[in-house]
Amino acid sequence: MRRHQVIQDVFLENRIFLSRTVIMFVAMLFLILGLIIRLVYLQVSGHEKYHSMATNNRIKVASIPPTRGIIYDKKGRILAENLPSYSLEIIPEQIKNMSNTLLRLQKVLNISEEKINEFHKHSKRYRRFDSIPLLLKLSAKDVAKFAVLRHTFPGVDIHARLIRHYPYKELTAHVVGYLGRINSRELQRVSGAEYRSMHFIGKTGLESAYEDILRGYAGYAEIETNAQGKPIKTLASIMPSRGADLHLSLDIGLQKIAYDALAEYNGAVVALDLESGGVIIQVSKASFDPNLFVSGISHKDYNRINHSKNMPLFDRALRGQYPPGSTLKPFVGLAGLERNVVTAQQKLFCPGYYQLPNKEHKYRDWKKRGHGVVNLKKSIVQSCDVYFYDMALALGIDNLSSFLNDFGFGKKTGIDLNGESAGLMPSREWKRIHKHTIWYPGETLITGIGQGFTQVTPLQLAHATGILANNGAAIAPFLVERKVYADRIAKVNHTQAKKLNLKDKNVEIIRQAMVDVIHSARGTARLIAKNRSYQIAGKTGTAQVYSIKQDEEYNEEEIAFNMRDHALFIAYAPADNPKIAVAVIVEHGSHGGSVAAPIAAAVITEYLNEGK
Repeated sequence: MRRHQVIQDVFLENRIFLSRTVIMFVAMLFLILGLIIRLVYLQVSGHEKYHSMATNNRIKVASIPPTRGIIYDKKGRILAENLPSYSLEIIPEQIKNMSNTLLRLQKVLNISEEKINEFHKHSKRYRRFDSIPLLLKLSAKDVAKFAVLRHTFPGVDIHARLIRHYPYKELTAHVVGYLGRINSRELQRVSGAEYRSMHFIGKTGLESAYEDILRGYAGYAEIETNAQGKPIKTLASIMPSRGADLHLSLDIGLQKIAYDALAEYNGAVVALDLESGGVIIQVSKASFDPNLFVSGISHKDYNRINHSKNMPLFDRALRGQYPPGSTLKPFVGLAGLERNVVTAQQKLFCPGYYQLPNKEHKYRDWKKRGHGVVNLKKSIVQSCDVYFYDMALALGIDNLSSFLNDFGFGKKTGIDLNGESAGLMPSREWKRIHKHTIWYPGETLITGIGQGFTQVTPLQLAHATGILANNGAAIAPFLVERKVYADRIAKVNHTQAKKLNLKDKNVEIIRQAMVDVIHSARGTARLIAKNRSYQIAGKTGTAQVYSIKQDEEYNEEEIAFNMRDHALFIAYAPADNPKIAVAVIVEHGSHGGSVAAPIAAAVITEYLNEGK
């Protein structure tokens, strides 16, 4: 039989047992005390923090995008609108395997690799729980395809969105502009929080210049979700504020007439309301369909547009810089009268060329045999270069440059658009800084006929023509007449007119000469004078694309089309009570009187007839 161990020291055993019991009891007390302290912390001190964390696991704050403002023309016709559309969107946080999901979606909806790469690039600026568009403007067929398989794509869903649309396409591509997806560079200059729910931003034109007004302000919603992050209900919300609508001075009907009148030519047409300064027409051709950019233009379409020899993305009306040619002569003539270097009666013989004293080089007139004896009026009517060579030399480049600066040449007009070019009105100082050389008398001569370094934009030409028509009153051109908010209408305050200090009799001499350009027997634009109950004042111009050597002759039929002269025309009407000023530039049109002038005439005729 097994022998039991006999306890030798009962007292010692009891003491050991008691010690262990006390230690365990103390340990339990410490644990209970720690638990109590932790509970107090969680319920009192840390309540706000952990309540917030728990709430965030259950409640998501979603940004609600605002409705973008609509853009209207002068007569209330819509130039930019928002159309309902379906988009396929992904919430990365709810997707376990993004690569697999995208691969499956590609097969179902035939999504290009280009779209997948664009999604990856675009998603980097969003949070993982944001809904990020993969495809925009889904067709009804694609919506139906995905609807059948929606349950197999957690984190992917179809959403109704408003997509920007431009009904007049090429007619307004440059002036209205277009929206495009926000890129990282743009995010650095805008409020990231404000654009969190927005995927688009104004890229060009009015869409860019008035982005802050058109955009509106985002709203927010507190959405209760389940454990899988699926929305259950909306707990609270702050509704977004829609963007303001813009009402323009632009007339889309006249815009189309000008665009169509350019026919096969590229160029620009700008027309201004002489009472207000509002832009009635701002055409740039070649153009493009801005709707291609809204939902993400493909590489193929972009390369086709960007590499076109016609440069459809280039805004000729606002940024195109051209030699003004003879359209500058009325302003040079007025400078001569104002600076007392010539009188209206003073005559000069034009043999077809001009020579500086003691120089052999001949500065040629466009008319090889010359114009004979001419005065200021006749030199404008027949566009005699020799007369203006002589006048420019008498004025000097300093006088000429400063006077033309007053008419806005070499300066931005201040129109309410981004990216306007300033053109170039050369001066002695300009050449010293930029060309690091002195000014030569021969350069003054060619500046006097609108050639050489001188560069103007179509908008500048129309603006300067308006100043002349208004007897020296200069109004900064603008496009937006008023902004319409949900609760108010704000008329836009534009720069008030400033008045140039000109003598009325001198202005009248030039204005009458411009009338005779059209309404006299030998005027260079007499073809547009027929069947009119009012008179038009204007001036034709031809701008050389390349220089002709001293012993060469310009033969239009023997040179390539892209080397032919540009055709220009400026005008205002009616001559006795001006209401509209127009500038037309036709690239490689060769003849201002036969190509550019009829375009201006078509615009003026329609504008004045509408007023009856």
